[in-house]
Amino acid sequence: MSLLDGSAEAIAHAVRSGAVSAREVAQAALARIAERNPRLGAFTDVTAERALGKAQALDAARARGETLGPLAGAPFAVKNLFDVQGLPTRAGSKINRDRPPAHDDATLVRRLEAAGAVLVGALNMGEYAYDFTGENAHDGPSRNPHDLSAMTGGSSGGSGAAVAGGLTPIALGSDTNGSIRVPASFCGLFGLKPTYGRLSRAGTFPFVASLDHLGPLARSVGDLSASYDAMQGADPADPAQAARPPAPTRGLIDEGAAGLRIATLGGYFARGGEPAAFEAVERVAHALGVSREVELPGAEAARAAAYLITMTEGAALHLDRLRTRAQDFDPEVRDRLIAGAMLPGVWATQAQKYRRQFRDEALRLFADVDVLIAPATPCRAPAIGQKTFWLDGREQLVRPNIGVYTQPLSFIGLPVVAAPVWTEGVKLPIGVQIVAPPWREDLALRVAQQLERDGVAAAPVAGT
Repeated sequence: MSLLDGSAEAIAHAVRSGAVSAREVAQAALARIAERNPRLGAFTDVTAERALGKAQALDAARARGETLGPLAGAPFAVKNLFDVQGLPTRAGSKINRDRPPAHDDATLVRRLEAAGAVLVGALNMGEYAYDFTGENAHDGPSRNPHDLSAMTGGSSGGSGAAVAGGLTPIALGSDTNGSIRVPASFCGLFGLKPTYGRLSRAGTFPFVASLDHLGPLARSVGDLSASYDAMQGADPADPAQAARPPAPTRGLIDEGAAGLRIATLGGYFARGGEPAAFEAVERVAHALGVSREVELPGAEAARAAAYLITMTEGAALHLDRLRTRAQDFDPEVRDRLIAGAMLPGVWATQAQKYRRQFRDEALRLFADVDVLIAPATPCRAPAIGQKTFWLDGREQLVRPNIGVYTQPLSFIGLPVVAAPVWTEGVKLPIGVQIVAPPWREDLALRVAQQLERDGVAAAPVAGT
């Protein structure tokens, strides 16, 4: 079904108009998953019966003359750290498979379904979200649909593979240090990490509570905006969620970049990567007519502080599992968690204190700049299994260094859209981060929409 290669909004329009039934869309999506997933490794669970039941209910509602939601009939899937009723919440691990099935869906799953979207399954991910590669020791790697030998990036690797591979137009992921933006960069997708505290995290398995964000990946900015809007709203089940009213974006994004003060991030964000990362930023800046460059002081220290918090909070969460089932962890994840448990507590305290200082530096920039542009990853997707790469003239480990540009921005919870940029003749894309002030997701989405409209950024289904 060619509709599956298009947007969720196009699918919803076709379902609402009666051009196609929601059940036909669901059947086509399930057939495509069955055909393509064995080589992509995107899904760990397929909720076929649930999807067909939801689709049938949508068709019945339309037959009764009811108004269907903005995502009516559009298939979506979620990283398997989201609770899905009837499934154990794996969080990419072997250990969690012994958990009883979830009694209810995560809040964001319920909200997307309330907008008419149809859940078709749960997606592969790095173990306990402590991963930038998309390689899972228990379920196998997610594979990049644009080059099956390449990484998807992680830890939302299955989310990247599902959307870029045309299995679903939308997928949900989580982003602690870059785990939405990295797969978006490697797989050629639009991804949104909202402001910390904007979307409810209720019903998801945590990684680092003070850094965890949830958000969507999609093949169009319109779908990114529509799904984000559908998930907004207060949720008393998440005490960390900010007490802010919803701020819809879908009606604003067509304004594009007009009137916005935009600058590229230099200094730390203009070194340490491959030329492709900086060429992508230059192409975006040129397309937007941007000539100004600014620096964000302290970004390198912010990345180090984010590492410390990740290691110590992650270790604290998993101490009991490390004591009782250490052999059931991915060794690379286990060893980093053990190292985190051994760090002095005062280091983590100092890292948290630095967060305020670095946030103040960022807010000073936004006093006279609306949007910042930076690389999303230091390179295009490495090969699956690749352990080292050369960056800035030095051989470095892949896994800890993919997030060199995403971690400082997660550290202070800024909203960021990743937009994919392509080079003619090169099969893999690379992403650019569009960074906005807190609570101004609309600004980042407007710039992304401008880039998509002008053909500077695009997210095609692999092979189309």
